[in-house]
Amino acid sequence: MSETLDVYWSFRSPYSYLVTPDLLQIREDFDVDVKLCVVLPVAVRTKETLFDPSNMKPVKYIVMDSQRRAEYLGLPLVFPLKPDPIVQNPWTFEVANDQPYIYRLCKLGVEAERQGKGLDFAAVVSRLIFGGTENWDQGDQLKEAVASIGLDLGVLDRAIDDSSHLEEIQQNQNDLDAAGHWGVPTMVVRGEPFFGQDRIDTLRWRLAQYGIGRTNAD
Repeated sequence: MSETLDVYWSFRSPYSYLVTPDLLQIREDFDVDVKLCVVLPVAVRTKETLFDPSNMKPVKYIVMDSQRRAEYLGLPLVFPLKPDPIVQNPWTFEVANDQPYIYRLCKLGVEAERQGKGLDFAAVVSRLIFGGTENWDQGDQLKEAVASIGLDLGVLDRAIDDSSHLEEIQQNQNDLDAAGHWGVPTMVVRGEPFFGQDRIDTLRWRLAQYGIGRTNAD
């Protein structure tokens, strides 16, 4: 029986994007069921401004560090502004009440997980958003990305609703809190959280300790 690896993940987090190739590899190397647990970005979830416009050091560091990490991993990384998954003033960081992108993305991610393709959906859609594709929400770009993993965007859109999908997103947040963390990406196995894209090697080490069907891993 496969071990379950819960992955708490956000469509607005560059580090969530950067972790997906490693998670796909873990799925290949270990007998684990990687479950995508989509959560809303904290800026939308709490309606609070995360950054102080008078102190741009945290923002500058996150931009620099994530771009450095992407370069190290050999992945493209362009912060999405056309459009940003969250409608937010780039100078004051005020978050708009109307959020047409992030709720749809999150609910689509939940539905993709229900159809057994959550991680694959996260990988191709986040690559589209953070890989430098402008107007990723327009035309057939999202449709084609989803089709590449064997899913139909129209079918997914028709399946999502504002009740059970949002309830599942909230439950994912509750479960992340219960696991002892608050950030993304956080991977949890046997109740033990591993926070951050740079904890993949430690997670692999732990899975190997458990003897979870390691196949072609180093």
